[in-house]
Amino acid sequence: MSTSDLDKSIQYIKGVGPKRALSLGRLGIHTVKDLLYCFPRTYQDRSKVEKISNLTDGATAMVKGIVINIKSFRTRGWKSIFEASIGDGTSMLQVKWFNRPYQSEIFQVDDHVFLYGKVSLYKQSLQMVNPEYEIASEEDAPGKSVGILPIYSLTEEMRQVSFRKLVKMVVDEHYHKVEEIFTDDIISKHKFVPITSAIKNIHFPDSMDSLKDSKRRLKYEEFFLFETAMALRKRGIKEVSGYKFCIGKNVETHIYKLFPFVLTKSQQKVISEIHEDMCSERPMNRLLQGDVGSGKTAVAVYALLAAVANGFQTAFMAPTEILAEQHYRTLTLMLEKAEVKILLLTGGAKTKIKKENIERIKQGDIDLVIGTHALIDKGVEFKKLGLIVIDEQHKFGVMQRTRLRQKGHKQMPDVLVMTATPIPRSLSLTVFGDLDISTIDELPPGRTPVETYRVPVKKENDAYGFIRKEVEKGRQAFVVYPLVDESEKLELKSATVEAERLRDEVFSGLNVGLLHGQLKPELKELIMSDFVNHKYDILVSTIVIEVGIDVPNATVMAIEHAERFGLAQLHQLRGRIGRSSHQSYCLLFGIQKSAESRQRIKTMLETNDGFKIAEEDLKIRGPGEFFGTRQHGLPEFKIGDIINDFDIIKLARADAFDLVKEGHKSKDSKEQMLLKRIMESFKDKLDLINTG
Repeated sequence: MSTSDLDKSIQYIKGVGPKRALSLGRLGIHTVKDLLYCFPRTYQDRSKVEKISNLTDGATAMVKGIVINIKSFRTRGWKSIFEASIGDGTSMLQVKWFNRPYQSEIFQVDDHVFLYGKVSLYKQSLQMVNPEYEIASEEDAPGKSVGILPIYSLTEEMRQVSFRKLVKMVVDEHYHKVEEIFTDDIISKHKFVPITSAIKNIHFPDSMDSLKDSKRRLKYEEFFLFETAMALRKRGIKEVSGYKFCIGKNVETHIYKLFPFVLTKSQQKVISEIHEDMCSERPMNRLLQGDVGSGKTAVAVYALLAAVANGFQTAFMAPTEILAEQHYRTLTLMLEKAEVKILLLTGGAKTKIKKENIERIKQGDIDLVIGTHALIDKGVEFKKLGLIVIDEQHKFGVMQRTRLRQKGHKQMPDVLVMTATPIPRSLSLTVFGDLDISTIDELPPGRTPVETYRVPVKKENDAYGFIRKEVEKGRQAFVVYPLVDESEKLELKSATVEAERLRDEVFSGLNVGLLHGQLKPELKELIMSDFVNHKYDILVSTIVIEVGIDVPNATVMAIEHAERFGLAQLHQLRGRIGRSSHQSYCLLFGIQKSAESRQRIKTMLETNDGFKIAEEDLKIRGPGEFFGTRQHGLPEFKIGDIINDFDIIKLARADAFDLVKEGHKSKDSKEQMLLKRIMESFKDKLDLINTG
């Protein structure tokens, strides 16, 4: 690679200069190489320019015409509107842009323009609203600009036409200097185009076929680099010395005696994978995924007890206090006959008690510490931490898991992370690419699938009557709302107001409780305990009961404004019921106003399969929203799409893991270049190798 040329500051490229370099810097473009790898977000095929007279309502089209007249004005609500009339000799098209006052400085009468957007009918005339546009220069006007044109993600201060000219100049001058990082074997094996051809045609393709070939090559390269980093990280963790546990028949017999039920075949399979990990000299780094109610906690108990039996301390971290308390209750009950000293450590504990508990952990008096993120506080020290279990792991970032792992004394403790949000296949190969994955894919016997129904407004009273009948059979129900209190901005029912209405009007004569996140921890604990002990027939709640609440007698989950909840939340809420042999029902109230909310509800009605729901949720929300803001380390791919490029990810992962597994130590220049690229691109992920 001609490094000096490609690493040259973009500022020194002809026509850029310091001011424009700052604007480019905001797009992440600092060097020539950055610009070459700033790929278009989409393309316009201008070989298919439609005549305005042929446009139809609802079509998405490219047109070319002349600006006949322009005007700007404001509505009564002070929204600015810029309008232009465009003609091409066959007909006229009205074009509008909302809240873009600067458009009036861009368009002038008699300009030749290209417009691309959706056509709609307004007052018997065809129009485009907020279309993509480009003013054609005089030399473009006769048709020079027709072809497959790249469209880039830019800031408002930068126009497509000037940015495209800069890219064209840089690509023409530098594309041939990008060196190939792959060996001839890989290129020939997958029939890839050379990197020079891929870079040139990703920006300015000479045909749709060459664009397709370039995308395939560049996507593979991006995934390959990432997967190689994951393989190195995985190998790095495995190369660190861990604890070798001894789990003989004696220990296993004692553990199994504590379970008041027979484990499913799926649970037994996962336990055998965990057994193998714990008995090796390498630290366990395993993700356990299983649908709501599949019995992950029992599997975790096996690992915890095996570690305690070997004389080690263990930690169990949950994302919320209510969930940590739930685990504390469950495990205390389950381990009643075992000689295990358990302690609950949360941020809400009183200072004096917390200090005493931290000292007991440090002295090694406690075998199992269950807690929230309070476990990773600086003051918390373990005498001999051998195993960490993390529940609902997607709620924690990489650094939080790392900090807990660093509390191991001399060697790296084993880590088992659990999630009831099944991981879609594409994410299991990318975001969780460094973890070994175990899956519990069957529910315990005797569980009947929950029946799910949508409740339209006119059927609400019938649904309430159905809930009353279930209560009369001796069952209990949850009624969940999106808000705690009324909101002036949102026309939504709230838990506090509705709890009164349900108590006084709808379910008079029944015991109705109220639970939400703003209550003090002691009161939340009391209300939940009272519901478990059937002091309430109906519990009105917010999303606070999304995870961890186990009430086998509850057979109804009524969700008000279901359209306001995400698919994963709806599935988690539904998972709070169906925990006994009684038939359970999930009732989805609300009006589906958007296509997205209709799709979510449709998915809930069609399946109880958490894996199918997770795949659909990922498609609807995308990976960033799928995890929420707390998830760190989510890969940002420039051209690869972790939702739609599963086949390429799989291919790249297999090749990357083969490369690392074979432990190439040759002085092959291309392999050295590959490792250099990986170190540069994924330094943050590789930094975590030695810390977990």
